Amino acid sequence: MQPLEFFKQSILTPSPSGYEEPIQKLIGQYLKPHSEEVSIDVHGNLTARVGTAGGPKLMLAGHCDQIGMLISHIDDQGFLYAQTIGGWDPQQLIGQSMTVWTDDGPVSAVISRKPIHLLSQAERGEVVKLEQMWLDIGAKDGDEAKSKVRIGDCVTLDLAYRELLGDLVSGPGMDNKTGMWTVIETARRCATSDDALQCELHSVATVQEEIGLRGAKTAAGRIQPDVAIAVDVTHASDCPTIDKQQQGDIKIGGGPVIYRGPNINAKVAKRLMQLADDNDIAYQPAALGRAAPNDSNVLQVSGSGVATGLVAIPNRYMHSAVETISLGDIEAIAKLLTLFAQSLTAECDFIPG
Repeated sequence: MQPLEFFKQSILTPSPSGYEEPIQKLIGQYLKPHSEEVSIDVHGNLTARVGTAGGPKLMLAGHCDQIGMLISHIDDQGFLYAQTIGGWDPQQLIGQSMTVWTDDGPVSAVISRKPIHLLSQAERGEVVKLEQMWLDIGAKDGDEAKSKVRIGDCVTLDLAYRELLGDLVSGPGMDNKTGMWTVIETARRCATSDDALQCELHSVATVQEEIGLRGAKTAAGRIQPDVAIAVDVTHASDCPTIDKQQQGDIKIGGGPVIYRGPNINAKVAKRLMQLADDNDIAYQPAALGRAAPNDSNVLQVSGSGVATGLVAIPNRYMHSAVETISLGDIEAIAKLLTLFAQSLTAECDFIPG
C-alpha cells in the first residue's frame, strides 16, 4: 500500500476514542514490512520502533482517535439515543448521515430533530440540545433495533474522503488521522532510508486523546523518552470569522505550524525551525501561552520531564463532517520529522539554557 492510499484508508476507518482497534489494525498491516518492531500496549497505543537501541529515545505522538458517539438507549419505537465521545457542537449533528459500528458490521443511520415546520416560535430561537436529537436506523420497533444494535456500540459521521481544488482534502477524522499519518510515515521513511538512525525512534499512534490525552500519558510512561514531539491539528485562520489576532495567521498550505511557549522545550522548537530553514521547508511559527490541549501537554510532564515539541497541521472546520487540510502540509511535516530523527545523536542536549 502506498502512503497516500494508506492515508485515504485511515480516513475511511472508524476510530472513536476507546474504539481504535480497526485503525490500529490498518496501521499495523501497513507498517509491518518496514518497522523493526510494531506493538500494541494494553491501553491500545500502537508503537513502531526504528533505530539504534541505546541512543536517545525519540517519541513521536499522533493520536489516531476521532470524536464520535456511543449508543446509550434504544426506545420501544426503535429510535436510538447516544452520548458524545469527545467535544461535539450539537449543531454539527443535525440532519447528518451516521454509521453505527456493530460487531456484525456497520449499520446506516440518520440523526435529526423535530422539523422546522413543527417548532414553536420559542423553539426556533433556541440552540438545539443533544437530548433533542435521535438516531433512526429504520427499525420498525425496539426489538428489531436491538437485534441490530447494542448499547455501547460506537457511532461516527459517515466517513468520507473528498478531494477539493488543489491539494486540499476534506472529511471527518482529519483530526487527527493527519497527525497519526505523519508520525507513522516518519517511521516508514526512517526504516527504509540509507541513513541509519543514531536515536531510538518510537512512532506512536496514541489513543483516547479526545477524552483527556490518555494514550500519550500511558505510552510515554512505558517508553520513557528523552525527546518527544506531538503532531496534531490546529485551527487555520485563513477563512471567514476566525480572528488572526487571537489564533495567529495560520494558512492551509503554508506548511508545518511550529509552536513556541511554556509547554515547549525551546531547543526542540529551535532545532525544528533550523531544520526547516536548512531544507527549504516552509513553516509557520505559532505561540501558545498555556498547557496545550493535545498530547504535548502530558508528554512534557511525563516521568521526570521530557523535552517536548509541538508541530501542527492547519485544519479548517475542526470537529465537523468537513474538516479540511492540505496534503502538502502533512507531506512537509513527515519530511521535517524524518530530518529531526536523523539529526539526533547521543551528544544532543535539550536542557534549557
